[in-house]
Amino acid sequence: MALVLPFRAVRPHRQFVAQVAALPYDVMTRDEARIAVGGNPLSFMHVEKSEIDVSDSTKSNEALIYQTAKNNFTRMQEEGILMQDKLPCFYIYHQQMGEQVQTGIVGVISAREYDEGKIKKHELTRQDKEEDRINHVNIVDAQTGPVFITYQSSNRIDSLVAKVVATNPEYNFTAEDGVIHTAWIVTDTRQIEEIKKEFLSIEPLYIADGHHRAAAASAVAKMRRKKENPPAIQEYEKVLVVLFPHNQLKVMDYNRAVKDLNGLTPEEFKEKISSRFIVKENFAAKAPQRFHDFGMYLQGKWYQLTIKEGAYNDRDPVARLDAAILQEHLLGPILGINDPRTDERIKFIGGIRGMFELEKLVDKDGYAVAFSLYPTTIEQVMQVADAGAIMPPKSTWFEPKLRSGIFVHKLS
Repeated sequence: MALVLPFRAVRPHRQFVAQVAALPYDVMTRDEARIAVGGNPLSFMHVEKSEIDVSDSTKSNEALIYQTAKNNFTRMQEEGILMQDKLPCFYIYHQQMGEQVQTGIVGVISAREYDEGKIKKHELTRQDKEEDRINHVNIVDAQTGPVFITYQSSNRIDSLVAKVVATNPEYNFTAEDGVIHTAWIVTDTRQIEEIKKEFLSIEPLYIADGHHRAAAASAVAKMRRKKENPPAIQEYEKVLVVLFPHNQLKVMDYNRAVKDLNGLTPEEFKEKISSRFIVKENFAAKAPQRFHDFGMYLQGKWYQLTIKEGAYNDRDPVARLDAAILQEHLLGPILGINDPRTDERIKFIGGIRGMFELEKLVDKDGYAVAFSLYPTTIEQVMQVADAGAIMPPKSTWFEPKLRSGIFVHKLS
């Protein structure tokens, strides 16, 4: 069973939502975020990525950054940009990016269930990034962006959602990137109880994206948890989430670029690759069209790489992932990228940036080689999580991204 509960969201007044809604803090650099904000004082980026409002000399973990986030959050409430619902509600969040459409339920889940492994994960977290979100959540006293959750699709939940979206929405706006965002508030107590009841029969829930947010929420709950058991679950014990059925999600490719060839000449590098991969020149597609094929951009040319049969364990849900195949058979043994989570020689590029970005990194930005991968499927993500295993870093890139600032969960 999954405990999914309504909550009292802090959210924008309708006339401000398009200005407030912001991309997640971790999809852009500080400079990119400043450009994205473009002088908009209402952007929730001032809360989610408050380093844009302090000096560049300020270290990324200084208390000033988190206090600035808190001050900005407080200011937006005091100025009437944000308000808080009086009663706990569920919210329906619909996104459309071209032909990709996904509709999820915004609510809160239990930090204790996360700790118990009932909320399955497929990625490791980095300590520095986890500590950053812990400080942010604890000082701002709020979870400012949701964890992206998926679950095995349910006809009954789909039906409940359909009834809500047939009514007039609370929000409906198109963001600067063309993604359409629509949201409804579920205030009817009967509908709220039906949603809660249906999720009690759903097991498990899977983290699709937002592992650092989830880990930080759990850590803050442990910090605030009292020794005695309170009569009711406290706000700090809850984790802000958006829950999407698995059959609506789109996973994009997550590509790689490496700064050097680990002391090899291009010819030596290609020769070493050929012992494990079939290498073909003039790969016009640039992006692979099937599992276990890879694109490689080297010295201004595209190559197609195909892992040789029998080189990996097809029965292992991790070993058969393309991100794992590239890591275990090329990036590690040939290029010396043994820990891609910490090695500064490798760069990860979300598929939304396209093949042009890979070419730019090699042609203009000093990288030696870039690789394009076939997208991981959501079913593969769930298989890895079910096995209690961990995917290689940066195996999945979900689009469209959830906007921060539309729904915020206060912890007290």
